[in-house]
Amino acid sequence: MQTLQDWLSYCEQLHPRAIDLGLDRVKAVAQRMGLRFDCPVITVAGTNGKGSTCAMLDSILRQAGYRTGVFTSPHLVRFEERLRLLGEPVEAGKLVAACAHVQRARGHFDEVNGVESRPAGGLPEISLTYFEFTTLAILQVMAESALDVAILEVGLGGRLDAVNIIDADCAVITSIDLDHTELLGDTREAIGFEKAGIMRAGRPVVVSDPMPPASLADHAARVGADLWQAGRDFSVLGDKQQWGWATSEKRGSRRYSGLAYPALRGANQLVNAAGVLAALTALRERLPVTAQAVRNGLAFVELPGRFQVIAGQPTLVLDVAHNPHSAAALAANLDAMGFFPATHAVFGAMADKDLAAMFTRLNPLVDRWYFSDLPTARAQTARGLQQQWAAQNQRKDLTLAMHTSTHVDPVSALRSALGAADPADRIVVFGSFYTVGGVLAGGLPALTSRHSV
Repeated sequence: MQTLQDWLSYCEQLHPRAIDLGLDRVKAVAQRMGLRFDCPVITVAGTNGKGSTCAMLDSILRQAGYRTGVFTSPHLVRFEERLRLLGEPVEAGKLVAACAHVQRARGHFDEVNGVESRPAGGLPEISLTYFEFTTLAILQVMAESALDVAILEVGLGGRLDAVNIIDADCAVITSIDLDHTELLGDTREAIGFEKAGIMRAGRPVVVSDPMPPASLADHAARVGADLWQAGRDFSVLGDKQQWGWATSEKRGSRRYSGLAYPALRGANQLVNAAGVLAALTALRERLPVTAQAVRNGLAFVELPGRFQVIAGQPTLVLDVAHNPHSAAALAANLDAMGFFPATHAVFGAMADKDLAAMFTRLNPLVDRWYFSDLPTARAQTARGLQQQWAAQNQRKDLTLAMHTSTHVDPVSALRSALGAADPADRIVVFGSFYTVGGVLAGGLPALTSRHSV
């Protein structure tokens, strides 16, 4: 296999299940690889806010002069986005070499382009899922990159996620809400327990959720982790112009005052930023940062697809909100943007999401829906989304025939929205990484409605 796409296509066929939670197999391959990190590791778990937290940590630490590596998933457009080294997507060639290393370590020897195989070195072959295989490849690149700090975003849950084979020097747990309930449990307490699995004895864990499930504190006490909890160990004060952050007396009464709001939009970003400052404070002896690095890092942080507002005619909003909790945050952020004559929504989503709850949150703000198919078997069809919307729609001014349409992909849906929108209107694209990534695949869209003068 010569290219990264060759490897990704190959990995999709490796395991009979797309998700097979558990660490035994991936740990065994990591041990054969000799995988280890020689720098501090920050692992981030949670239902929503993980990507923003990782981006702010990365931005501040790079402003402080550190060599950073950040692993996040999924990606929007290109797989290489999943690993950023010093702020830039990894080169595909590095991942190709790392994939070959994983392949050898799992006991599979390729004769010609992977057609023939036999056990390598007498070791039994170990089956890996797509995520497990690619995670090991990414971790291998990070381990070889002479980093000062590694930031790892958990893909699903925490306790049994492949990322959790690496011991975190500091764990961060963001908001906890209902998502992936078929795998993680159907209560916040059960999901909190799964997220808590990234905690380690004697090491700090920052919980930025202002109302966390009790299972987080219970697990921290059980394993002997050093729990930093929002509202108890650190707090936020602010007004519309600026904000401040401070720790309790127990944590040394450290503070930052007169901070500008993070460049990432949305009221929920202050919660994420507070957790970021707690994590950096907990690690200050190993990774000291200056107040100026904090200010610059928050001012210059970027993360596409998280309430990303693109000015134009009409205004475009991109958000990967894909569950009721993030949909509620998106609705609040849209409401705070001010008046728009009409809001057009391009929406594509996975079939296993609580779509009714998402519609309940957004339908009061949307004047026309453009439902999209997505390029994955997990997705609900555009027609299915339209039917589910119709089943819960309570608005008399919105009808199935006049105010909804179905489309084969997000680009087609966006094109239709641009054709119908007036220059002063707003278009919001949301529901999945596939939805936002679909409209970004060719670069930022040209924002000119057909009604523009």
